[in-house]
Amino acid sequence: MHPSDLISFDTALTADEIAFRERVRGFVDEAIRPNIADWYERAVFPREIVAPMAELGLLGLHLDGYGCAGRSAVEYGLAAAELEAGDSGLRTFVSVQGSLAMTAIHRHGSEEQKLEWLPRMAAGEVIGCFGLTEAGAGSDPASMTTFAQRDGTDWVITGGKRWIGLATLAEVAVIWAQTDDGVRGFLVPTTSQGFTATPIAPKLSIRASVQCDITLDDVRVPAEAMLPHARGLGGPFACLNEARYGIAWGVMGAARDSYEAALGYALERRQFGKPLAAFQLTQQKLVNMAIEIDKGFLLALHLGRLKDAGTLAHHQISVGKLSNARAAIEVARTARTVLGGNGVTLDYSPLRHANNLESVRTYEGTDEMHTLILGAQITGIPAFA
Repeated sequence: MHPSDLISFDTALTADEIAFRERVRGFVDEAIRPNIADWYERAVFPREIVAPMAELGLLGLHLDGYGCAGRSAVEYGLAAAELEAGDSGLRTFVSVQGSLAMTAIHRHGSEEQKLEWLPRMAAGEVIGCFGLTEAGAGSDPASMTTFAQRDGTDWVITGGKRWIGLATLAEVAVIWAQTDDGVRGFLVPTTSQGFTATPIAPKLSIRASVQCDITLDDVRVPAEAMLPHARGLGGPFACLNEARYGIAWGVMGAARDSYEAALGYALERRQFGKPLAAFQLTQQKLVNMAIEIDKGFLLALHLGRLKDAGTLAHHQISVGKLSNARAAIEVARTARTVLGGNGVTLDYSPLRHANNLESVRTYEGTDEMHTLILGAQITGIPAFA
């Protein structure tokens, strides 16, 4: 049992769920933990971990068919937590690939599009990205200015996207654009003439990942590049909800890892003749962190069971994303205080996690946007403008 588990959390899981989690945890322990400080410091995404992730079935983990693993929502969540215990940037890769790009194709694509892209994406042979956010349209995607115009049987896309994960690594980009028929999605090969992806640097957060600006300068794609079953903002929002659900689990992995680093340090570090863990204020910090982690995992598990039952509502995903991201960053910051000055080095994980969680707390809906989603649910009055 993990030191943060005061409530016997595993008794709420099945044997298969625990076994799958342990396989992912073993991968993180072997492939990520020994290397993450170096990747983070050098600000590189380790392309070499894509193939082993695919072998574990982590790419498109929750999707059925087309080479995807078809795991449950709870299993996807458990995997997200273990990956983010390693680093948010590496969980973000799985989220962008599976919950955003692959889900867009799986949910909104034609059978031909699914057969062309999904098996190779599940195998890690093709990386995808998801182009929704723009420099002037973050929380308000309806104000996007990227536009797709019909030209004969083709579409010509012009505009730009910002904060697009994996764009310089991707072979295919899911681009959302305004049209004369509302917002539509397009599958754009990144080798297309006029498509340019530029990494955003330097960054203080999610450094072991890649976020980019995309420029679309009269990018021409054929008619069959359009996702036929996505019309309006409901198309990308359905994908965002998949990613937000994974975040509710993932951030608790970062929180747990931060807590365990602080606990281990507090038991070994001696001041005034005794371990830090023997001081009342330190014990208070450890107890408060453990309780928040337990509550967060219980919330995530409840959402996962609802999702597997097909009854999860979009506002409930906002509860998970808002509450758990907010709690996780406080746990990481508190864990850093237990480490004292040593906590500002990459020898320990909490400050790295806290820096990453600043991004996680912002993307897929800021605290403010999820608060307003829940405010509208409670009062029946939208207050977004």
